[in-house]
Amino acid sequence: MLQNEIKKSFTDLGLFLSQFQLDGFHVNTAVKNNDLFQEEFSKLIELSQSHNGWFTPENVHFAIQSWATALKEENLNKWLSTYKLEDYKPKTVGLVLAGNIPLVGFHDLLSVLIVGHKALIKTSSNDQYLVKFLIKYLISLDSRISERITLAEGKLEGFDAVIATGSNNTARYFEYYFKNKPNIIRKNRNSVAILTGEETKEELVALGDDIFRYFGLGCRNVSKLFIPEGYNFDNFFNAIFEFQEVVKYEKYANNYDYNKAVYLMSNFKLLDNGFLTLKEDTSFSSPISSVFYEYYTSIESLTNKLEKDKEKIQCIVSKNQIMDSISFGETQKPNLWDYSDNIDTLQFLINL
Repeated sequence: MLQNEIKKSFTDLGLFLSQFQLDGFHVNTAVKNNDLFQEEFSKLIELSQSHNGWFTPENVHFAIQSWATALKEENLNKWLSTYKLEDYKPKTVGLVLAGNIPLVGFHDLLSVLIVGHKALIKTSSNDQYLVKFLIKYLISLDSRISERITLAEGKLEGFDAVIATGSNNTARYFEYYFKNKPNIIRKNRNSVAILTGEETKEELVALGDDIFRYFGLGCRNVSKLFIPEGYNFDNFFNAIFEFQEVVKYEKYANNYDYNKAVYLMSNFKLLDNGFLTLKEDTSFSSPISSVFYEYYTSIESLTNKLEKDKEKIQCIVSKNQIMDSISFGETQKPNLWDYSDNIDTLQFLINL
């Protein structure tokens, strides 16, 4: 298949996904194969939370609409414009997908296919239905795609390179198992926000979305706040109060009760608003329903610290306080060129 043919299939997929919004199905008569797939996908979305308790309808729809936007032709063209894509001899790339948030591994599949390689996919048990459905829809658009995708049931075998995503513990296994193949091994990362005390309420509300979207399970979720000495949290707590409904989800509420109890039994000093705890801690990875905070004395010293710890950080959110930081409320709206772990997946695949 030519790159333009692959790209056309993905733009058609994006058009299909754009119909499925939180307030209902918005039919577009220009979409291909709606009669075959619309009802099935609608039911799958409804059932997603029964497959994975964290995959609420709101979060699944958010992920779907994010991909609908990403797969617009202009975004694909902008992404690909900086690369030299040629007619490569196809390699087989093993993909070990994560499942912490809906469709989190789909970017790897897109990257493999757009370069012209074949994908050998090991889906996560936490997110296998959505990914497999999108593959089925792609194949309905062009049957040749079926020759480029294989779903692995057991361990991966017969691959030329691998992209594997997991925890720090599983990454050690991946590094050993895949050591003789070209690879990208992704580990735990977290995102941080830098506050000055001068943020508007709107900015702090947007920060709430960076914290609570997907219940904080993604590497792009803010799990750590850097604040100046004497920072007053009142404005922060007032702004994020509109996210209070999060504690009505049982899995989140269980984590909130458990983690709060552990902190209190350990005599840790906490700030708490009934659905989120704040704890002073130098770590980056806070548990669900909790955000860590740490004081800084100057932006210069903080910049040096973040540079030293860059292997642990996915995104930095600030009000232009630091170079390459992103705006409040934007962490869960990555572009196609915003790579996980800041590793250029497409260039890796081109170089195989």
